[in-house]
Amino acid sequence: MKARLISGSLVLAAIAAGTFAEAPRANPPLVIGGYQVLAGDFHVHMHPLSWAALTPWDTVLETRRQRLDVVAMAGQNNVWTGKVARWFSRRIGGPTVLVSQEVHTPRYHMIAAGIESTIDWRRTAAQAIDEIHQQGGVAIAAHPTIEYWPGWDDAAMRTLDAAEIVHPLIYSQPERYPQLQEFYRRKKLTAIGSSDYHGLGYPGVCRTYVFARENSEQGILEALRAGRTAVYDREGRAYGDPELIRLASETGSLPRPEAPPATTMLGLFSRIAGALGLLGLILVGFK
Repeated sequence: MKARLISGSLVLAAIAAGTFAEAPRANPPLVIGGYQVLAGDFHVHMHPLSWAALTPWDTVLETRRQRLDVVAMAGQNNVWTGKVARWFSRRIGGPTVLVSQEVHTPRYHMIAAGIESTIDWRRTAAQAIDEIHQQGGVAIAAHPTIEYWPGWDDAAMRTLDAAEIVHPLIYSQPERYPQLQEFYRRKKLTAIGSSDYHGLGYPGVCRTYVFARENSEQGILEALRAGRTAVYDREGRAYGDPELIRLASETGSLPRPEAPPATTMLGLFSRIAGALGLLGLILVGFK
């Protein structure tokens, strides 16, 4: 009983400390070409059920700390964790959260951004895209490296909306970069930069700049469908809408990804206390 009480207290202390640990710096409003420019990450995972380290609310706090304006919170073959994240983010004034799913199959991986009901992972890519569109969402090919190309047949490519072109694996496995580039050039696709965040590194390490008419779920989805994005790799190569990239270059106002802000002592305490508390609860059980 005493061990459970201590472990539970550590978890509660971790949540409280994490909530107040790092006051985020708000992004200054940025308008280019008549559009609001929003920093986004369209491939972020949460615990549980997605092999991720942070809970939905912790992940929202981390994305806010990294000054992201919009995040696709993607459960692996579920949407309920994204709904929890959206609920929490709305109440703390966090980033706009798109409830999303990574349709995770042996044949392909796809981010279904802006949906409300789970997509059956046993569907073909084309069938999954049709259901995503029926729900008003956007279909994004997730890290479409060569081993997944057979899953992206002609039927799927005809209706696919977007593809990740900048992803952390292009730095950890540089030989994969040409594969993403080749896939992206198959047809006119919306360019996406995503972190595939699971709790290591930081969300937004690879990001998408969205040129939206308004900072709302529907405004962001409309911009993605229309291809109004800009994505940059570390060498400055740009992908996306050429005219918007040109305007951003001329104004010099489009921010580039920064080094993540340093974690404060309170934030460090939150992570350590949370890990110890959860470990304690696992070891002693909840009985």
